[in-house]
Amino acid sequence: MRPKQTLILGLILLLPVLAFLFLKTFGTNRFALPTYLPDRVDSTQVGGEWQRDTVFHTLGDFRLPSQSGRLVTQQDLNGGVYVANFFFTTCPGACPRMNSQLMRVQEKFRKDPRVKLVSYTVDPEHDSVAVLARYAERYGAIAGKWFFLTGNKAELYRLATQEFRLEAPSGAAPGIVHSQNLYLVDRDKRVRGIYDGTKAKEVERLITEISILLYNYDHDKSSR
Repeated sequence: MRPKQTLILGLILLLPVLAFLFLKTFGTNRFALPTYLPDRVDSTQVGGEWQRDTVFHTLGDFRLPSQSGRLVTQQDLNGGVYVANFFFTTCPGACPRMNSQLMRVQEKFRKDPRVKLVSYTVDPEHDSVAVLARYAERYGAIAGKWFFLTGNKAELYRLATQEFRLEAPSGAAPGIVHSQNLYLVDRDKRVRGIYDGTKAKEVERLITEISILLYNYDHDKSSR
């Protein structure tokens, strides 16, 4: 066999091996979501060179009663992702639209225990456990899936302003901070998405990005 023919035959035989190695290395689709709420920028030395690395905020713990009266903490949300929002039951406009959109999210991930919803009231003086129980029933909240939380006003204000970094809208009553934003929180308790909860297209994007996070977790070899 001539050298040229031998080379061609060798390449033909090698192609399947190269294709396999390519697919094994690069064949898994990965989608990178941004991370929000930066805390600081650190400098680290890698290979003799200094590199700047952004450190993002990790949400702190809380301990608040839900609509059932059971105390809920960050530990109840471990192992998966959750969608957080701030509302109050007497809110006439944005809150009902936002919670109606959250019903769609709940239904989409009804059978996936890794996805939960957390709605913090910003008016705990009115929104007692009993009031939240009736409110949650209105939106079909599934027990253990969608938590409506109340509690100490100072603690809720801290969560809104220090953890999620909300600012009081102009004209709001003192100590009242609310927003029509929805926040996607990953399993490391970092905010990975912020959405306008009153807009259907934004909630479609939220649903897609929840699916992306779950897909990445399912294919994350480092966590196995």
